[in-house]
Amino acid sequence: QVQLVESGGGLVQPGGSLRLTCAASGSFLRIHDMGWYRQAPGKQRELVATITSGGSTNYADSVKGRFTISRDNAKNTVYLQMNSLKPEDTAVYYCNADYRLIDSRGLRALDAWGQGTLVTVSS
Repeated sequence: QVQLVESGGGLVQPGGSLRLTCAASGSFLRIHDMGWYRQAPGKQRELVATITSGGSTNYADSVKGRFTISRDNAKNTVYLQMNSLKPEDTAVYYCNADYRLIDSRGLRALDAWGQGTLVTVSS
């Protein structure tokens, strides 16, 4: 199983920057796609950005040009650089990983979530 631990959240003023980090650990065969999602108070969880193991990225329209997702496959870590932050970016940010492992049931495709890190954009 994969465990994901996020860090880097906090309080920042509008226009500021933050960098989120998510490190994966545990027993697994391979991690495929990784991504960041967020959930604002009273709203559903939404996709922010994803990245494949080969480095292809996908972004929500609301963050294009401001956020950059990257990963270090050797460290099983994904990052989210957030620039030009806006109050509407305030949310709990969750890391996600699509991974494979082999157990008594054979090859399995599983999904892991981190515990979330709070980002607050406010003056």
